[in-house]
Amino acid sequence: MLVTTTATLQDRTITDYKGVVTGEAILGANIFKDLFAGIRDIVGGRSAAYEEELRRAKDMALAEMVQQARDAGANAVIGVDLDYETVGQGGSMLMVAAAGTAVVVE
Repeated sequence: MLVTTTATLQDRTITDYKGVVTGEAILGANIFKDLFAGIRDIVGGRSAAYEEELRRAKDMALAEMVQQARDAGANAVIGVDLDYETVGQGGSMLMVAAAGTAVVVE
């Protein structure tokens, strides 16, 4: 499945639009507690464990979006946007959301 942030595909023709597809992943408060317990892995102001959890959540959101596109009969997703938001009481959880347009391309 081709996934891109652009609205068009170079050298490819879009033959059908299947609609908006989305995927979400939420990291709960326990994830943050575990990550901050391992704060010693911070090097140069970056936490490898925290970055890995964010990457995992992003991958989960994208996979869910791609599956939705497959289910709609698409073979590509264009105009993909990723958003990161805190949710819950006091921002205790982090949500990663992916959204794009499912299309069929030649």
